[in-house]
Amino acid sequence: MDQKDEIKTRLDLVEVIREYVQLKAVGVNFQARCPFHNEKTPSFIVSSERQIWKCFGCGKGGDVFSFVMEIEGLSFIEALRQLAPKAGVVLQRQNTGEISRRNRLLDCLEYAGHYFHEILIKGDEAHSAREYLSQRSLSADIISEFKIGYSLDSWDSLYNALRNQGFNDNEIFLAGLTVKKDKGLGYYDRFRGRIMFPIHNVSGNLVAFTARVRPEREKEERQGKYINSPQSPVYDKSKILFGLYKAKQAIRSEDAAIVVEGQMDMITSYQAGIKNVVASSGTALSSDQIKLLKRYTGNVLFSFDMDAAGQMAAQRGIIQALQADVNIKVIQVPGGKDPDECIRHDFDSWKKAVQKAQNIMDYYFEKTFAGINLSDMAQKKQAAAKILNVVVNISSPIEQDTWIRRLSDVLMVQEESLRDILQKGRVKQGVVNKQARSMTSENVLVVRDQVLAESLLALALKFFHYFDLILNTITPEMFEYEKHRVFYKMLVFYYNNNTYQREVFNNEHFKYWLKNNIKDEQDLISLSNLVDMLLLLADKDFYDVQETVVKREIQRIMMQLKKKYLSNKLMQIERQLTTAEQNKDQANITVLMDSLHKILIDLKSLNQ
Repeated sequence: MDQKDEIKTRLDLVEVIREYVQLKAVGVNFQARCPFHNEKTPSFIVSSERQIWKCFGCGKGGDVFSFVMEIEGLSFIEALRQLAPKAGVVLQRQNTGEISRRNRLLDCLEYAGHYFHEILIKGDEAHSAREYLSQRSLSADIISEFKIGYSLDSWDSLYNALRNQGFNDNEIFLAGLTVKKDKGLGYYDRFRGRIMFPIHNVSGNLVAFTARVRPEREKEERQGKYINSPQSPVYDKSKILFGLYKAKQAIRSEDAAIVVEGQMDMITSYQAGIKNVVASSGTALSSDQIKLLKRYTGNVLFSFDMDAAGQMAAQRGIIQALQADVNIKVIQVPGGKDPDECIRHDFDSWKKAVQKAQNIMDYYFEKTFAGINLSDMAQKKQAAAKILNVVVNISSPIEQDTWIRRLSDVLMVQEESLRDILQKGRVKQGVVNKQARSMTSENVLVVRDQVLAESLLALALKFFHYFDLILNTITPEMFEYEKHRVFYKMLVFYYNNNTYQREVFNNEHFKYWLKNNIKDEQDLISLSNLVDMLLLLADKDFYDVQETVVKREIQRIMMQLKKKYLSNKLMQIERQLTTAEQNKDQANITVLMDSLHKILIDLKSLNQ
């Protein structure tokens, strides 16, 4: 058994998914609202028996690895590393030639984090750094939990330590831990004499660092107060939120994420007991970071410094969140302090500020109209533009309508005028919400055809004693999609060749039969996965359904599939007939007219 299979054997998919999603037992399976798309009716199904999951709304599904990869945004290797400890599996180390470059870089960064942390805790040179962290009220436990460290004021101490651990020059450089010397002759440590804040991805892998200069050297430091790891194969700053790996469960539990600007803001709040906090590290939230947060909540509270840079970062992040249909509030810290300072000196004020967070649009209205003279036309137009520049990014038409009406009342202008400005602004800015686009009629038909086919096949498996009824009505050609046609053909062959296995469908026996009758491995995997999906669908939609209802549903679906097939056939013959008439091909016209007559009779019988 390889390590992947060993992990899958030891873990219960239901328990793993329960860490992220609230599941409800429905029959032999579990059901929930899908964590990957917005839905009101639960269509996310988990099978404990088969150890698979499937959302019949967005179409995603798979095993424990695919779930963790999807919800955490991980590669397979990263999911393997995350699930192995849960399963009690120790991943076997491979030699350097076999292990992936990404894993080598993660191992390199992990060791660097441990190295920096040990220096902070024990090193004499880190005395002033320890004093600084103590003055910032960070406890020994929180320093240990976040693995805060210190880099020696040396050109090559980390470099030598990593070389001694077997990492080569290129790996250390790609991890962002060294800088090439002038003319490319060797390397030196990127971080020297700084307090080190490790940055982890959502799965808890250390991927980068933020390094703060020691307070006593702030004035003489030329590189700046903070320096950060560069972009690397394992670190993309636009896809990382500082502290999310620690905060994600609290965010899910509270159904809200507090976004602060700095790492110290996040750590101080976490230490004080408000743990659903992440830091944007001083930059505006990107669309990828918003997507990360939406895995855990649809509610985001912003708390940014009120200086110009902080306001600009907040504004850009707010626009991204509005376009992603996130509910936004703004936390206003008393006295214009940053959260870290507020928490350290008056925690109750921070707590109250969080509780009193203001809806983003209420906040914009309050700020925009504070002290404005509405009798001044120039100020009036300027205020309208500020509000509409935010409203245009709101994805919900209902919410947009609400704020346009309010703006109309405040400005005492017609709603139509504001809507006209908004529409022009939408075209000019190119604001498009893909989720808000209505489906075309063609897409609706495609989804409908797929649903009908999969529902009939699911019914066929769950109520196998009705397969004779289906067999006498439906031919493979009546299925729109190739995968359904192939599956139905194999099911017909199986049914006809196993006369003793006709009352109850045996999943394991069918898969064994497929294995003996399909040579191509990919085709076998595809059909086996389809069987699992159809059985889940059957349990979801047809669990504990009366036989009379089942039979009526089978007949209804068969009639629709056959009607669609005959209608398409009719259009095809009509086109062929037109061509034959143009070519004056009398023999072909006679054959086509005969076929046309038969199809019309069949369609008439279905409509009766």
